[in-house]
Amino acid sequence: MNRKIALITGGSRGLGRNAALKLAARGVDVVLTYRDRRDEADSAVAAIQAAGGQAAALALDLANSASFAAFAAELRSLLARQWQREDFDFLVNNAGMGAHAAFADTSEAQFDALMNVHLKGTFFLTQALLPLLRDGGRIVNISSGLTRFALPGYAAYAAMKGALEVLTRYLARELGARGIAVNTLAPGAIETDFGGGAVRDNAALNAQIAGLTALGRVGLPDDIGGAVASLLAPENGWINAQRIEASGGIFI
Repeated sequence: MNRKIALITGGSRGLGRNAALKLAARGVDVVLTYRDRRDEADSAVAAIQAAGGQAAALALDLANSASFAAFAAELRSLLARQWQREDFDFLVNNAGMGAHAAFADTSEAQFDALMNVHLKGTFFLTQALLPLLRDGGRIVNISSGLTRFALPGYAAYAAMKGALEVLTRYLARELGARGIAVNTLAPGAIETDFGGGAVRDNAALNAQIAGLTALGRVGLPDDIGGAVASLLAPENGWINAQRIEASGGIFI
């Protein structure tokens, strides 16, 4: 029986890498994308292979939608060569970038950069990959707790993630005929290098967030990677069109 295959954008580092490792531990093979750090991608692939799984890495600039047709063709070739498959099972739209600026100070360039990656990029990459996503497959879109609670400085970022959550529901509705379930996973504050690593490296900020969280700590990459793997588990196929927040209960 063919092993399941997941494509994880931005899977070479941070939450994407953790999700890749968690899925691999459950017997799912992984194609991960990276933008410019091939060394990080190779390290993630090596870690999956060392654990007994199959993995590969492909370069992808999510901000460049003109490259998506070529990327899909490259993925098709990789699937045939490495897995003798014409399709894959799971798409995790994880790749992203941050920007912190007050609403009044947000530039059009910052807004466009966020939109091109988080909304336009995800929209048209998913569209380009639909012919390769098998019927009965799954899509998980990574959003943010910032779509539920508002913190100054994240208006543009959160607006893009909010649009992604609406897109999730439309994808679930329109792809339901193919048996494809689509959900949003919204992490809270996590200790990674995202946003310059402030949550991880600033002890005062870390303690402040922990104090606002019901479970009394800041999230770790394992919390999110595990949630992604759980959403894609066989027993959770009936979960569809949902926004699931993995934040430890912050701001409740």
